[in-house]
Formats: sequence, structure tokens, C-alpha cells
Amino acid sequence: MYLIGEALIGDGAELAHIDLIIGEKDGPVGAAFANALSQLSMGHTPLLAVVRPNLLTKPATLVIPKVTLKNITQVNEMFGPVQAAVAKAVADCVEEGVFTRAGVDVENIVILASAFLHPDAEDYNRIYRYNYGSTKLAINRAFEKFPDTKTLIFEKDRAPHVIMGFKVQRLWDPPYLQVAIDLVDMGKVAAVLTQVPANDHVLIEAGTPLVKKFGLGVINEIRKLRPNAFIIADLKILDTGNLEARMAADASADAVVVSGLAPISTIEKAINEARKVGIYSIIDTLNVQNPVKLLEKLKVKPDIVELHRAIDTDDAAHAWGDIPALKKACGNKLLIATAGGIRVPNVKEALKAGADILVVGRAITASKDISHAAEQFIEELEKEEIDQFRVMTDF
Repeated sequence: MYLIGEALIGDGAELAHIDLIIGEKDGPVGAAFANALSQLSMGHTPLLAVVRPNLLTKPATLVIPKVTLKNITQVNEMFGPVQAAVAKAVADCVEEGVFTRAGVDVENIVILASAFLHPDAEDYNRIYRYNYGSTKLAINRAFEKFPDTKTLIFEKDRAPHVIMGFKVQRLWDPPYLQVAIDLVDMGKVAAVLTQVPANDHVLIEAGTPLVKKFGLGVINEIRKLRPNAFIIADLKILDTGNLEARMAADASADAVVVSGLAPISTIEKAINEARKVGIYSIIDTLNVQNPVKLLEKLKVKPDIVELHRAIDTDDAAHAWGDIPALKKACGNKLLIATAGGIRVPNVKEALKAGADILVVGRAITASKDISHAAEQFIEELEKEEIDQFRVMTDF
């Protein structure tokens, strides 16, 4: 047996996070248990979980401090409420039949439980209750082999890590509004960023003119005003695909744009590099005669294809292209963005054609009421916001 469980419960300094391993005494977990108990280190001394002094819990459980204990206050908290909470949670799991249902003899297994204790934690009651709940949940998850792959894939992009303090947005719930900032005045850029409503379905594009004027450092300036935004670096890469994609990622962009007119090798290098660094790759089809044929040639496929009508040809008719064919060429794992002349009256038309992202520039950025203009587009998407900072304990 070699089971792994994890759970986080609570908030504030008393928040509890438990990582644990359950395994047989005569296996690798048992060996690790014996080694940890016999090889002590300053500030991280493992301790047996006891319900009270002289009452060891079963299965035998070793509590291992994750954070260095630097003073007697932290030592008392670890050897008091944390130790008692972990021990009681294990004992209650025995009483509730968690181990019996799994066909496990508690005398033959041990548990290694790593416990987080914040240096500023003070409230013994909350320390106990959070560590109890976290340990109990982690044990049950270990036996359930939680999460299964289906749950993992479904949940991975839906909520950020709560302690990280910011979110890395992923595009799992289209359609989206992409606000293209093709301005060259940072005062106007700031006005747009502060007036466009914060919304899960709003993306921010650092347009090509903006990047050419201020360089990729402008991404950091956007982050200062919109720290949680999904930011697209519209570089329209034509050469050195891997280098420029890496530069965009290093600047904290969430996506990078490569021109569909670039050599196939450049496009593929940009896509591969974007995958390596965990950002989206976008192919801009401006002046590409046959986007479907281009996608079919690629050994690696982009995350997004942007059907782009140039600003200089605003009088041309909208041509959404054959969106189903584009998606089919990428195994139906593709988002389609439409750019150029998108206005509120034709939003529904673009969505009906299969668009996932509506790229809107001057209709918002040049508006006298930026906030209202953006809200009109957002309303047309008919998408509710989600709680990005939910903490999932039940699935």
C-alpha cells in the first residue's frame, strides 16, 4: 500500500494544510517512518501523534512540521493543538470505519503527516479544528485516490491557488471579450485599463503598436493595474519563434501572437515554446489566404486562431471563414477569435458563426464612455461570472 492524500482547510494564520502518506510498516512508507523518527533535525523534529500524553493514536502516525519551529510558542502549538488534532482525526477515521472498509489492519500500517503551521498562528482552538478537518479529509481522499483524472482535468483551470494571492486565468469557458489596446499613450492605456470592468470573460491585449512603442515591459505596467488579467502579447512573430515566445512569457504574458505569414518552422517553434512555458499560442491569419490549409500543415497546433480583418480595410465585408473546418484541422481543440470591425450589433452573428473570442479595439478604447461600451459587449456574451477564489473541499 502506498496512498497519498492532501487537504487544506481554514483561513488566516491558523490555516491548516496536511500532506500525508499511508503505507505498510514493512514497505517504503514504514522505512521512511522509522528514518524520520530516528533522524531528527533542528526545527523540524517529527512527533508521534497522540490523542493525549500516553495515548498513541492508531494507525501510528508521525507529524512532521513543514515550517521550521523557531521559538517555544510554535513548539507548544505543534506539540499541542496540531498533534492532538492529527491524532484525533486518525482515531475518528478508525471509529468511522475508513480503514476497515478498505480492508486494512491498523496495526500493519503507518501514516506520515506533514503539517503546516504559520509562525503567526495564535488561536489554539482554530489551529486544532482546522488541522483536525484537514487531516480527516486528507485520509479519506487518500483511500478514495482523489482526485480522479476526470475531476483533475475539469477543475484545474477553474480556480486559482488561494494562497498564491492572484489567479492565472485559463480560457475554459468561452465566449470572451478581448479588449485590444492599440494605443501609444500610456495615460490613455491606463484610462482604458481602469475603466474596463473586471470580469472573468474579459481579456486584455497589448496590441502591436503598444508593444512597439514601449516594448514588452508594457506587460508589467498592465499587470500593475490589472494583476489578474489574461494578457495577450500581440507580437505577430515572423521570425525567431521560440525566442520571442519565451520573451513574451518572461514578461508575464498569458498568450503570444505569431503571424500566419511566418515560415512554418517559425510558427511551430513559437507554439512549442509557448507550451513549454505554459502560455497560449495564437496564430493571426491577417493576409493568410487559406487558414485551414495552414493549420493542416502544422505538426503542432495552436491554442487559438485569430481571423483578422485589418484596421486599414475596415470597409471590407466581414468574413468569419469556415470556423468548423478550422477547428476540425486542430482536432476540435481550438478557440477561434474574430478581429476587425466587431461592433455590438454583429456580436451575435460572430458567436453564431462559431467565434469563441471577440476582439474589440476602438469601439471600446476610443469610446467617450469606456466602461459602458465594454459593458454592452459583455452583456452580448450572456455569460455569468464565476467565483475565481473558491476553495474546493467537496466535489
